[in-house]
Amino acid sequence: MKYFTKFDSKAVADLLIEKALFYKTNSRVDLNKGSGKRIGCIFLNPSLRTRASTQIAALNLGMEPIVMNMDKEGWALEMKEGAVMNKGTVEHIKDAAAVLGSYFDILAIRAFPSLTNKQEDIEDFIFNQFVKYSGVPVISLESAIRHPLQSLADMITIQEQWKGTKKPKVVLTWAPHIKAIPHAVANSFTEWALGCGHELTITHPQDYHLDPQFTKGAKIELDQHKALEDADFVYVKNWSGFNDYGKIVTTDSAWMLTEKHLKHAKNAKVMHCLPVRRNLELSDEILDGKRSIIQQQAENRIYAAQAVISQILG
Repeated sequence: MKYFTKFDSKAVADLLIEKALFYKTNSRVDLNKGSGKRIGCIFLNPSLRTRASTQIAALNLGMEPIVMNMDKEGWALEMKEGAVMNKGTVEHIKDAAAVLGSYFDILAIRAFPSLTNKQEDIEDFIFNQFVKYSGVPVISLESAIRHPLQSLADMITIQEQWKGTKKPKVVLTWAPHIKAIPHAVANSFTEWALGCGHELTITHPQDYHLDPQFTKGAKIELDQHKALEDADFVYVKNWSGFNDYGKIVTTDSAWMLTEKHLKHAKNAKVMHCLPVRRNLELSDEILDGKRSIIQQQAENRIYAAQAVISQILG
């Protein structure tokens, strides 16, 4: 495994889930595996769980993690090829990524979308510039269109929780928000849930369809109450418009998940990637109740990252 940027195959997913669950029982069993190696965690955007969990995962393997908040501490980067750098940018990605590649054995990059340039975002332009010029293995800590470490942690959590013999019914439901939110978590969760063989239903208001490259094979149901019937797992997430790119089409508060929404899904477990805006996306009664497995998801971020880093180290 040279890069970890997206869902690869069910075989790879199963391997990583098994490895993560192994590390969860003994997180420091491979303490010497990364001895003498460094991972550079490069953040162009804010983070809490991703930053902390990746550092802990590296330390559990004996690696030295170094974090750089490039949006605050580094030079303003120019991403365009052939740019005449006579404006605000100070350093070209060709030079910066090459330097980072010489400093670190692995790079881990977080780069959010612009939500204005649809084509660049779909192509994961900024993230792929780091991949192109660094010359070392690169892990996605969330890019314009995917958040694979989060989704791996989600699949680990579902596997831990699911005791049934049939495929679980998994529902990804849109939730209201005050900001235009990227598609990465929703895209990646869809990709991984389908790739792992789960029965997936996606529910959202009209005009909030996701990129169809991710949703092929999922059931799309615009009636949220109907979609939630008999759900085993409900993943709550906001995203902005895709066709009307980056736009907030509605903020309908009726879509906020409450116990009333789950009256026909008595055993459903509720998931969210965090951070969550309480009583806007999810009600306190859900977040603080017995249905919530959100903190378990957050803990599993450590072991998801550890499994991936370990696999790259070989």
